[in-house]
Amino acid sequence: MEALTAEEGRLAVRLARAVLEEKIGRKHVEYPRLPPVFSEKRGVFVTLKKEGELRGCIGFPMPVYPLGQAIREAAYAAAMEDPRFSPLQPEELPFIEIEVTVLSVPVPLVCRAAERPASVRVGTHGLIVRGMGRSGLLLPQVPLEWGWNAVEFLDHTCLKAGLPRGCWKDEGTEVYTFEGQVFAE
Repeated sequence: MEALTAEEGRLAVRLARAVLEEKIGRKHVEYPRLPPVFSEKRGVFVTLKKEGELRGCIGFPMPVYPLGQAIREAAYAAAMEDPRFSPLQPEELPFIEIEVTVLSVPVPLVCRAAERPASVRVGTHGLIVRGMGRSGLLLPQVPLEWGWNAVEFLDHTCLKAGLPRGCWKDEGTEVYTFEGQVFAE
């Protein structure tokens, strides 16, 4: 899958903003005209921040929807359906910063469990940890924002899944990596 250009990334962010302005702000908006890449199925996450603090983040790790549709659905869900936050209010919209992360397809991290930290590239990889019927995902930019090393990144992805810290050391726990292109306002 080809990377998005900077202009396509700006369109992705404009599309997410348009969804919020229309659906939450109840404004009439002009949606940007989207090039063909937005018809390709891609994984995507939309992150909302207010004054630098997380306000919502939802997406699709796997390429199940065309990119344009995935951005629309993820933007709305990040604003209204993230269980960690109350629904976004119209008066908050001017203070919301939007980030769209377009994902590569997740692939299993192929190595022994003990070698996982050496195989994780902090700042490049996002992680998915699956085990005991649970799953958690952290985007590639998260460990950079928090100053984590690979072990801390793995531990926090376990915690995000509702699993114990260090569960990545168990051969029965699955770890996947993916990369993301980050576009922000």
